[in-house]
Amino acid sequence: MGHLPTDQIGHFLEHYGVFAVFGLLMLGIVGPLIPDETILVFAGIAIHRGEMALVPTVAAAFAGSLSGITLSYLLGRTGVVYALKHVPLLDRHVGRHLPEAQEWFERFGKWTLFFGYFIAGVRHFTALVAGTSGLRPRTFALYAYPGGLLWVSSFLAIGYYLGEGWSRYEHLFSRGVIAAIAAVVITGIVWWRIHTK
Repeated sequence: MGHLPTDQIGHFLEHYGVFAVFGLLMLGIVGPLIPDETILVFAGIAIHRGEMALVPTVAAAFAGSLSGITLSYLLGRTGVVYALKHVPLLDRHVGRHLPEAQEWFERFGKWTLFFGYFIAGVRHFTALVAGTSGLRPRTFALYAYPGGLLWVSSFLAIGYYLGEGWSRYEHLFSRGVIAAIAAVVITGIVWWRIHTK
């Protein structure tokens, strides 16, 4: 099963507005079959055109990402993720990406929750790993929720400022480029923490 086609994303946004933004992002955070960044960029373009209002769209996007990341955390904390591994379709995705997210979490700890949004494949499973590791809910929220707001704001801004020119730059937002940017930022944070102790 592939990603949700971009023309369907446009259709959902056109007909359901902020409700589509909320629902698609909530589902997109839980599973990797919905292109979250594309949804946010399209919503940003709609804001630029005046088809969607800024504040409700930002609120819906943040609420959707917050709901999705929290649901993933609860699935990990309650152990449901291991039961889901017995579902063939889900096992294919969980088995491929969960070890990668675990590696990131072991390397960067709680900061993975903050910056993991920017890395496809890692984004969808960091909360699961945090839940299975027994991370306290308050600590989870402290790192995951601000990261969600930064991620949502960043891609809405990309859509808003690039507008119709988005298609010329779409190829730059591949997994590799986003991962590289996030890696640089995470490295900077780790270096800063080490040198300010």
